[in-house]
Amino acid sequence: MNLELLNPLRWKKSFLFSVLIGFLLVWFGFLDSYSLYTRISLEREKKHYIERTIQLQHETELLNQKIEALKNDPAYLEKIAREDYGMRKPNETVYRIQPK
Repeated sequence: MNLELLNPLRWKKSFLFSVLIGFLLVWFGFLDSYSLYTRISLEREKKHYIERTIQLQHETELLNQKIEALKNDPAYLEKIAREDYGMRKPNETVYRIQPK
């Protein structure tokens, strides 16, 4: 049997080293201001904001196209005025049919 393995001082050093490594892992994983948990959380938030930015850019592009259509297409402008705002031409009777 190897007597070096039974040495209590060696066991204490191994135990202290293991505790130190465990403490450092917990510290860098959860307690530090730039911990692994914080980084993962921030990456998730960053991904969400990038997706939201792309979505908003797409909506902005669609709204700009709608603005251009309203400026350049009188038929589209009339359609929007009639459907969304209930406007009518002079001497015109509008009949609204309610959906069932």
